[in-house]
Amino acid sequence: MNDLGHCDWEIEPERYELADDPLFAFGLDRRDFFRIAGAGIVVALVARDTLGQQDEEERPRGGRFGSGGQQPQDVAAWLHVGRSSAVTVYCGKAEVGQNIRTSLTQAVAEELRIGPDRIHMVLGDTQLVPFDAGTFGSRTTPAMAAQLRRVAAAARQALFDLAAQRPGVDRQRLAIEDGRVVDTQSKKSFEFGELTNGQKLVKVVARDQSTAPAKDWKIAGTSVPKVDGRSFVTGTHRYASDVRCEGVQFARVLRPPSYGADLASLDTAAAAAIDGVTVVRDGDFVGVVAPTQQTADRALSAIRAEWKTKPQPSSVELYEYLKAHPATGRGGGARGGGGRQGSVEDALAAAAHKLDASYTIAYIAHAPLEPRAAVAQSSDDGTLTVWTGTQRPFGVRGEVARAVGVAENRVRVIVPDTGSGYGGKHTGEAAVEAARLAKASGKAVKLVWTREEEFTWAYFRPAGVIDIKAGIASDGTLTAWECHNYNSGGSGLRTPYAVANQVSQFHATESPLRQGSYRALAATANHFARESHMDDLARAAGLDPLEFRLKNLKDERLRAVLVAAAERFGWGKVKPAAGQGVGIAGGTEKGSYVATCALVSADRESDELAVVRLVSAFECGAVVNPEHLKNQIEGAMVMGLGGALFEAIEFADGRIANPRFSKYRVPRFGDVPELEAVLVDRRDLPSTGAGETPIVTTAPAVGNAIFAATGARIRSLPMVPRGLKEIARRG
Repeated sequence: MNDLGHCDWEIEPERYELADDPLFAFGLDRRDFFRIAGAGIVVALVARDTLGQQDEEERPRGGRFGSGGQQPQDVAAWLHVGRSSAVTVYCGKAEVGQNIRTSLTQAVAEELRIGPDRIHMVLGDTQLVPFDAGTFGSRTTPAMAAQLRRVAAAARQALFDLAAQRPGVDRQRLAIEDGRVVDTQSKKSFEFGELTNGQKLVKVVARDQSTAPAKDWKIAGTSVPKVDGRSFVTGTHRYASDVRCEGVQFARVLRPPSYGADLASLDTAAAAAIDGVTVVRDGDFVGVVAPTQQTADRALSAIRAEWKTKPQPSSVELYEYLKAHPATGRGGGARGGGGRQGSVEDALAAAAHKLDASYTIAYIAHAPLEPRAAVAQSSDDGTLTVWTGTQRPFGVRGEVARAVGVAENRVRVIVPDTGSGYGGKHTGEAAVEAARLAKASGKAVKLVWTREEEFTWAYFRPAGVIDIKAGIASDGTLTAWECHNYNSGGSGLRTPYAVANQVSQFHATESPLRQGSYRALAATANHFARESHMDDLARAAGLDPLEFRLKNLKDERLRAVLVAAAERFGWGKVKPAAGQGVGIAGGTEKGSYVATCALVSADRESDELAVVRLVSAFECGAVVNPEHLKNQIEGAMVMGLGGALFEAIEFADGRIANPRFSKYRVPRFGDVPELEAVLVDRRDLPSTGAGETPIVTTAPAVGNAIFAATGARIRSLPMVPRGLKEIARRG
């Protein structure tokens, strides 16, 4: 993605969900069509740049991705100082648990030189904030925080300009002290609101606007407490699923029994006969609206539907299916350049040791704490307001506009703080469904997906097959590396290790399940395969796994986190007990660097595996909030344990077999090991994102520790879905 947040589809091909068709195709009657398209001849053009940045007035029809212009460069679009001197900041990002409300507040506070408590951050309201492509790709800190720093710095200069107009004030002597603009010689001082009188700040934000260097930070770089933290811990904070509005009705949607099923017949008479129930049908979309949630549930159960299903592969035959069904509509290539260098064939032929192995990655669910939820309400003037939890408010605005047949500027999407996303809430299914039902019923509608719906109809982290061939010289130097990823994606695919002859390639395939973005995209899968392979190569060379990595590594930032993690862990000093093993893994993604050491205990007699300790060293340039960064790293380690050990979607005949937490195993409190996050704070480097990268080394570090403990190499994620008894069979 570039600095404006626009997607680079060649770099991140696994964002499949943004190119897929929506769950339902809604009909558009003739009157709606001409209202949004206008009379006369209509020429439709489907361009590859689906995030095209044409002006909203020139794009009347909402698309899958939403529309918007270039980011505004005037301070007033981003920041307002009220008469009370309160500072309001407007930003298109969404708060989904990563705590950007606090880190962005710190960025503004640093440049305005005021306390964070003076700042109110408005996020994800398409009527109020500048266009933003979405909250993904770990771009909030490196791109948006940098933008808001420039805005705040320009606002500070605008305040100085206003103060300099006052009698007896010299602009060259102005500073901000205790939240006031002060002439340091005359000691005349002015409240912000006194200077602006609540009017817009007139100032252009220059692209080269200077901001405070990280070495001089006073507010950024410190562990500022979470904004609104008290409301979170006391339970008064309201999420998307808590939204209510006057006269709201409740909805449910009829779902097919399996993927690809078509509606053959429908009888809604019994449902429509229930007092207060409205039944809506649009093609295969069928929904009910009722005064209470219980009545909506009862009405849905009363509908009689027959479906025509289609043959579908199962999870048992998944990996053969992926390699046998290449896709023609999606691009290949590796992230970060990929391609071919040198001659892998010649290097393999001359290698002292060769290793050829295949790794498999299961589909897994995002399993957010809060399932999809939305409230849709029409106004008397025909505009539609939708409250929903999404990572892409402007993209969802486009989806809603298309579904209900209005121009995008007639739709307002508001994103309350959302109970996690992990890349799983880029699309607006609940918002679209609620909006369609609100339009048909003429009522405000609230729709909250059930946990089973979330597990079935939301998209999954892509499954994949990763084939690696590698060769080393007799002294342990890497000489050949060939890696092919089928389906899961190209993020983090190219090896960071120094090897003269290499090929890294991503191959798009057809997917039997709906799939898309997940935390760190495919970098988790690719790091698991690469770091497992590196461990086996180290043993073939007769070298310690850390020594082998450092021997073949020129990237000093990756070396630094490997050394930092090893030192804190006590690598080479920890003496594992019987049945225990240690493992290490390192990697880089999205400009950040991470290394993890793991200690596991494997008891074959009791069939139990326990991860005893995890230490991760992480470097993302200048650290904005140390305490909250540690929270991100520890959360990523725990989340990574699920995909490493037991998370997997099971399916057959187009049906999900484990669509609830009682059947889908996620990490529990008892699974959490001793966790330690080591921060490598580089104040000499720009800040990069930290929400995704820390997850990528958990699985390979644990897998390498399992090998050290048991002697069995497991090349599939998850590694032990049903205990250690599977190790011999799957290793």
